[in-house]
Amino acid sequence: MTDRHLVEADRRHWIHPVVNYRAHEKRGVTILESAHGPFLVDSDGVELLDAFAGLWCVNVGYGQESVVQAAAEQMRKLPYATGYFHYGSEPAIRLAEKLVSMAPVSLQHVYFGAGGGDAIDTAIRLITNYYNVTGRPAKKHIIALERGYHGSTAVGSGLTALAPFHAGFDVPLPTQHHLPSPYPYRHAAGPDPRAVIAASVKSLRDAVAALGAENVAAFFCEPVQGSGGVVVPPVGWLKAMHDTCRELGILFLADEVITGFGRTGPMFACQAEGVEPDLMTVAKGLTAGYVPMSATFVSDEIYQALADGIKAGMPMGHGHTYSAHPVSAAVALEVLRLYEEGGILANARRVTPAFEGGLAATLAHPLVGDVRSRGLVGAIELVADKATKRRFDPALRLPDRISEIAYRRRLVFRCFGDNILGFAPALNYTEDDMALMLERIGQVLDDVLALDDVRQAMAPVREAAVSR
Repeated sequence: MTDRHLVEADRRHWIHPVVNYRAHEKRGVTILESAHGPFLVDSDGVELLDAFAGLWCVNVGYGQESVVQAAAEQMRKLPYATGYFHYGSEPAIRLAEKLVSMAPVSLQHVYFGAGGGDAIDTAIRLITNYYNVTGRPAKKHIIALERGYHGSTAVGSGLTALAPFHAGFDVPLPTQHHLPSPYPYRHAAGPDPRAVIAASVKSLRDAVAALGAENVAAFFCEPVQGSGGVVVPPVGWLKAMHDTCRELGILFLADEVITGFGRTGPMFACQAEGVEPDLMTVAKGLTAGYVPMSATFVSDEIYQALADGIKAGMPMGHGHTYSAHPVSAAVALEVLRLYEEGGILANARRVTPAFEGGLAATLAHPLVGDVRSRGLVGAIELVADKATKRRFDPALRLPDRISEIAYRRRLVFRCFGDNILGFAPALNYTEDDMALMLERIGQVLDDVLALDDVRQAMAPVREAAVSR
């Protein structure tokens, strides 16, 4: 097929995720053809530095031959094995054992799925069943966070708190509630970490009191809010919210679909504060995006209650055809080996100071109002007025235009709807890769500032401050 034919076939047939359908039809697809190391190559031969690890997931970079070989060998040996009817496969069993050995000690059991969204749905179903079989059927309400993201499934999308995932989909459900985001840069309590933490704890207590603790099942949160704009809560926030859930008698779920597997430093972000969740969801970095897979961890207390609650002779009515797929499990085992034995987590820790320092340096740019990061996930927030934190008018369509500018500068990152630029480089970035990424980020910022309508929208800036 020619590229022109592919573009037209894409317009006619492929429904893309998270795009405006009419805008996509007008724009046309950018076809990615190959990749190597930290680079993507499109069908025109343009080489793009991937500063977002695919979609927060290609943690080991592109073209890791040992991962490819693990998949190929497993495909030749056993390309599929069901987990139904008491069957299993060696890679899946080894992976379950390995993951539990790495996870917080509270988590002793794991269910495998195909993506982060179904991991969240699995958690919701197990929580519902848990309370029903333990004689607390009224505990159905779940509390999450504004700007949070927990997938786009029929139920999980209601826990997600981003407008496009609600519009037209009849969510949130009446049992789904949201607290203010722990967003220091724009928090009503101000940027002081203690004030943000105290406000979040109070919001959780107030919500549970209003609903009745006997009606609240769980609190879901990301240790760092990803798709909500890479919101990095203050250190201590996660622990405070976890401890409050314990006091209130509600379950605590850590959604580590983005933050898991070294993205923020430790293997799992909740380990940095000694948090032991009742449930935890992971995906993305589990297989580094090479094949689909997710996992939902549950505590032994929850598992034992579920097991005891099933009537004799009846199965637990929850399952997926591709749960614990042996090829995905084999890939995951090799990816986990690379994280530890292959030195990829050690490399991530080595280059993190350059990442953090390089992002922080952009605060001097006239467009940049805030910079935030934890490990190798970070964001630059653009504002029209630094003093007032005024955002740009959405009519300027800056996210799409910034993405186009970034493409011209041969850089791929996430540009969120409120002009927050998100970055999640692969954990095996070299120092040279990082320097190139930061150089190109600076070029993108300068190109955006050079747009006439952007300059007109901004508070007055000194010409000397504009030039770099």
